Amino acid sequence: MAKLKMQKIELVALLTDSKKIVELLQRRGVVELCNCSEPELVKTNVNSVISEFEKFRSTAVQALEILNTRAPAKTSLLDSFSGRTEIEKHSFGKEAAKMEKIMQCAAEIIRCNRVITDCEASIAQSNIRLDMLKQWETLDIPLNFRGTASTVSFIGTVPEKLTDEELEELLPDECWWEILCSGKTQTNLFVICSKDCSGEVSDTLRQHSFVAVSEPESKTPAELKIQLNDEIASLKEDISGCTDRIKELSAHRDKLEFAADYLQMRKDKYEALNSLAFTENTFVLTGYIPEKYADSISREINSKYTAAIRFYTPGDEEDVPVLLENSRFSAPVEGITEMYALPGKKDVDPTPVMSFFYYLFFGMMLSDAGYGLIMVIGTMIALKKLKLEENMRKTLTMFRNCGISTIIFGALFGSWFGDIVQVVGREFFGKEIGSIALWFEPLDDPIKLLLYSFALGIAHLFLGLAVSFRMQWNEGKKLDAFLDTVPVYLTILGVCPLAAGILTDVPGILKEIGKYMAIAGVVLLVLTAGRSSKSIFGKFFGGLYALYNTATGYLSDILSYSRLLALGLATGSIAGVINLIGTMPQNIAVKAVLLIVVFIVGHTANLAINLLGAYVHTDRLQFVELFSKFYEGGGRAFSPLKVKTNYIKFKEESINE
Repeated sequence: MAKLKMQKIELVALLTDSKKIVELLQRRGVVELCNCSEPELVKTNVNSVISEFEKFRSTAVQALEILNTRAPAKTSLLDSFSGRTEIEKHSFGKEAAKMEKIMQCAAEIIRCNRVITDCEASIAQSNIRLDMLKQWETLDIPLNFRGTASTVSFIGTVPEKLTDEELEELLPDECWWEILCSGKTQTNLFVICSKDCSGEVSDTLRQHSFVAVSEPESKTPAELKIQLNDEIASLKEDISGCTDRIKELSAHRDKLEFAADYLQMRKDKYEALNSLAFTENTFVLTGYIPEKYADSISREINSKYTAAIRFYTPGDEEDVPVLLENSRFSAPVEGITEMYALPGKKDVDPTPVMSFFYYLFFGMMLSDAGYGLIMVIGTMIALKKLKLEENMRKTLTMFRNCGISTIIFGALFGSWFGDIVQVVGREFFGKEIGSIALWFEPLDDPIKLLLYSFALGIAHLFLGLAVSFRMQWNEGKKLDAFLDTVPVYLTILGVCPLAAGILTDVPGILKEIGKYMAIAGVVLLVLTAGRSSKSIFGKFFGGLYALYNTATGYLSDILSYSRLLALGLATGSIAGVINLIGTMPQNIAVKAVLLIVVFIVGHTANLAINLLGAYVHTDRLQFVELFSKFYEGGGRAFSPLKVKTNYIKFKEESINE
């Protein structure tokens, strides 16, 4: 159980069955198609059909986005964890037959949204015009008035402040003017003069950067204001009508979701057809399939269609995809491995290797039984009551297992929401309750926890070395496996009792044994680590360099596990401070109320912060400390033709059903 063994599949069937077989494979989701490029076979090009499906799918998706904005569905927090809606195959066919009406609904939603958008833009423009008209409200003639048969008028703005006295000096005597609005940086003017002096007036105003008002309609500012307000009211009515129409059409949200997924499936199917090759009467399909599914898919296809199917082992040069499958204990942390990198061709799947330590380290870092109990109860309810997607189910299962580990370490360290048991007994019942730890309290003996953290870290690193040993041994490099691993074991195990003696008492016999083990390990490292070099000096200095790398590298690696102590102490310390704050008042009733409030708020925040810290640092210990000892990664994820949908799924998606 780890990396599933892949086989290559070659299928030849009648051309008339091509779409049906591709649809069957799509529902099963166990075959990754390869591009069949045999020169004697014919390829097909369905890009135009794919473009049509993509266009219709985009329409459905756009309509859904509009609904989510204009008429969002009422959902609860739990709905975000719910999986896709299951649908029977016959129901799928019935809904697909209604596609034309569904697309008409989508088009109507988009049209209404476009009307709303256009109306909102028009209202914004009208409001801008209304703001501009406020400066001309006192003018009782149209803004585009340019004079009479014997006069010329100028209505506009000068970008400076002008007074009546200044205008009297600037303009000829034959002029009449009115300052409609004046500010520090602008003056709105109405000037009227005889045609004889209009040129002089125009030149004078131009010298002061006069800009005439541009208004196409022959209406006064008051009339324009009434007109614009009427237009805005009408536009708002249009917006209200279209909004109501969109809300009415939101009843078809599930049908639009179906359309988006249906069109995505059709698009994926036709993209798959692009990878096939054809003769006059047959088609050829090639790809990769997990070996465990080969017989089942072969039987199913042969029972329904006339086809010839061959399975064989891919060549070493082929880029074979990777699919992980692990036990119920290890499978929940597959996502952690995938987050780092899938295993390459020569790698083993590290998921079973790290799963035990992943849960162990997480529990040590969070280390509060109350917090662990909340995690277990919450995840168990979600796993039991909600229809979860597989990835979400794995994630919640992982946190459930981490919660169980947290309960165990919290009970061992005596932390149940910090020291709430002791606090309640002392403050409300007048009874001193001693330690309830099943093992010891880290705050009372942090050095002990630090030493255990280092010991677990060394075991974790040695596990990585053991995996490296096995991989080299299986490759036939038995001497390399021995010389790359055993000297490191001897050196670290020998140094451990000597280093531990700095922090605690270590029996002399262990120190003596450790000394000789360390010497043996150092000698082996110096003599064998540089064995790849051809010269004696190269071998010697290569050994010294390997000794230096081992000493510095493993020292930093082992010290990294002190975070088990740090995060464990942080959780308990903060929880204790929260409980202390809640019991500060002297009045017993006030103290009880405050403790309840502080308990709920404080421990919720502490759980959230330290849950994130435990998750991040547990990941780091796997990625940086463990994986570096044997794991390279670089594998390509298995990407089968399957039903890639966001809202629906077939009840028969699993091939085992």
